[in-house]
Amino acid sequence: MRKLLAPFIILGISLFASVSAYAQDAENAGETFGHQQLKEYFIQGGWSFMSLVLICLILGLAFCIERIITLNIANTNTDKLLDRVNSALADGDVESAKEICKSTQGPTASIMYDGLKRASNGESVENIEKAIVSNGAVQMGLLEKGLVWISLFIAIAPMLGFMGTVIGMIKAFDKIAEVGDISPAIVAGGIKVALLTTVFGLVAAIILQLFYNYIVSKIDGIVNRMEDSSIVLVDMLNDHKIIK
Repeated sequence: MRKLLAPFIILGISLFASVSAYAQDAENAGETFGHQQLKEYFIQGGWSFMSLVLICLILGLAFCIERIITLNIANTNTDKLLDRVNSALADGDVESAKEICKSTQGPTASIMYDGLKRASNGESVENIEKAIVSNGAVQMGLLEKGLVWISLFIAIAPMLGFMGTVIGMIKAFDKIAEVGDISPAIVAGGIKVALLTTVFGLVAAIILQLFYNYIVSKIDGIVNRMEDSSIVLVDMLNDHKIIK
């Protein structure tokens, strides 16, 4: 997982450093990003604070990409795997079936290998089923690894946006107290900062939420195939008289 995450985190840090440095230079020089409205709003929302939202988005996307890559690797062609295992078991060659599962990537192949190993040791069908269920729980935990961090960034991003809203409103009221006037021109700056931070926080959370739901749906599909394959495996072991 660390090897997969490392390049995305490094890329995110580089992007964050570049945007922050560019925003700071533009702010110090009194310049904007011209037609690039998004970057202009980033500066107007207060680049130092908006950077926190950007960090949440970058890190969240890094975890999302890592999960998607991992799940695509784990998404084994279950039907083809079952056919190969069934052919080996039909010949009474449990060791060959084990090698097929061992050489195949993914959680489905892993739980099937565990079941075949128990069967080759002459264990009862109850022990085989318990081993499959236990291994399935472990594999499901591995599939869900990193989701808690994505959920964290989904929750933090809008919170940071709302915090920016509060800070912007405080600045607006400070300006009113300083000038002694409540005209729109005086409070507009603080209110705009408040709205921009909220928008950026919500946008970051929405993007991460879409990826999160996609990842959860992929995990559900893999888990369903794992459960179906475990049932089919036990039936094959019974049909070919591997277990009694």
